[in-house]
Amino acid sequence: MGGSLLPGHLPHLARWALWFLKNDRSRAWRDNLQLVTKVDTVEDFWALYGHIKLASKLSSGCDYALFKDGIEPMWEDSRNRRGGRWLVSLAKQQRHSELDQLWLETLLCLIGESFEEHSGEVCGAVISIRAKGDKIAVWTREAENQVAVLHIGRVYKERLGLSAKTVIGYQAHADTAAKSNSLAKNKLVV
Repeated sequence: MGGSLLPGHLPHLARWALWFLKNDRSRAWRDNLQLVTKVDTVEDFWALYGHIKLASKLSSGCDYALFKDGIEPMWEDSRNRRGGRWLVSLAKQQRHSELDQLWLETLLCLIGESFEEHSGEVCGAVISIRAKGDKIAVWTREAENQVAVLHIGRVYKERLGLSAKTVIGYQAHADTAAKSNSLAKNKLVV
């Protein structure tokens, strides 16, 4: 894209919605999901980012999700159902050293349309704070669109600055949903 995402450089973005999930097992999952706000300018994005808690400061069981307006951050949403996710699993010790930077870079990839002509395939991203290790995932619309999915995965891995040795996998939501232990096998890797 070549443009800068510094405030003032790009007046309008696609509209994005920030969601927050606090896992309260006494409530239905859907009831734990809250829409925080929507942004459609770079200034709004930076204002929002400056006012929310850093991901590394969230308690275990919480998620942030940034999705295109109109798409809910769940498999069941019609725009996600046929899609999947590039999943970056982090070691526990990375929460304090790298997590916030990786999440910010993920957000900038989304709002900056870093995936060029395939940016339309991106639905959103989720960061999940978990005791066993945090996860960041970029969700796409169509798992069978291998050309777009691979392009997104390669660009994403490069933007995160992950080493060539680090492998990130792509899982179709349908496969993940069918597994009780959420260890769906990777459809693609980069």
